[in-house]
Amino acid sequence: MSVTDRPRFAPDWLALREPADAAARAVGLLDPLREHLGLDRPRPRPVLVVRDLGCGSGSMGRWLAPRLRGPQHWVLHDHDAELLELAAARMPRTGADGGRVTVSTRQGDIGRLTAAELSGTGLVTASALLDLLTHEEVDALAAACAGAGCPVLLALSVAGRVELSPSDPLDGAISGAFNDHQRRLDHGRRLLGPDAVAAARQVFAARGMDVLVGSSPWRLGAGDSALTAEWLRGWVGAAREQRPDLAPRATAYLRRRMEACEAGELRVVVHHSDVLALPAAASAGAAA
Repeated sequence: MSVTDRPRFAPDWLALREPADAAARAVGLLDPLREHLGLDRPRPRPVLVVRDLGCGSGSMGRWLAPRLRGPQHWVLHDHDAELLELAAARMPRTGADGGRVTVSTRQGDIGRLTAAELSGTGLVTASALLDLLTHEEVDALAAACAGAGCPVLLALSVAGRVELSPSDPLDGAISGAFNDHQRRLDHGRRLLGPDAVAAARQVFAARGMDVLVGSSPWRLGAGDSALTAEWLRGWVGAAREQRPDLAPRATAYLRRRMEACEAGELRVVVHHSDVLALPAAASAGAAA
């Protein structure tokens, strides 16, 4: 994945979505991850090296580091220098048991990581990244992680399903156009969008890893009006970009939805999935 082809996400948007992301993450995947890493065993542990790909402002590290025992070193990868600086400054300094957490940053192309480069890495993570990749990029990531014997936790990938209450006759058309936009051809790259989780299950399994999937939906209500409004603008805007013929109806639709949001009457569930891929020997007996 080319550095210049990656979209830039504004820090304000990342900060707005972080509480919803934290509440949504599939905590059920943490027990098999901890078991594989051996973090709950009462013994001295080496430093766990975690590589966070496309780290943005660092929300994955802020959520996960305090839930892992023992000393940790997080390597934050992103193409955006400003976000890397922000993420590094806001990383937790201790883990679940008081173990020291240190951090370093890598600016550059996350699509070219190899098994050799991942040598010594104990965990690869990413958040809201998988659906922005192509099938070839996910396969390359699977090859690198499998070759290094490294587990992977890929959180908050769009699932292609949105529930809005109350419903509106245009919900289906907007949702379908948005999903098509997520699968668009972007700078010569065919994005996976809502097909990303199925693709990840396939390619990681083909590389000999066991794959577990957990649901991680945003559940937005009256107390989340700022996030809901911003999400609505982006959701409808992408649908309108994908299908210009929807523009007049989409504009009216957005107005109706924003009015309901401002009145505290709109409820939204935005479905996501989290993916955990473990070296096969580590997860024997676990059901995906």
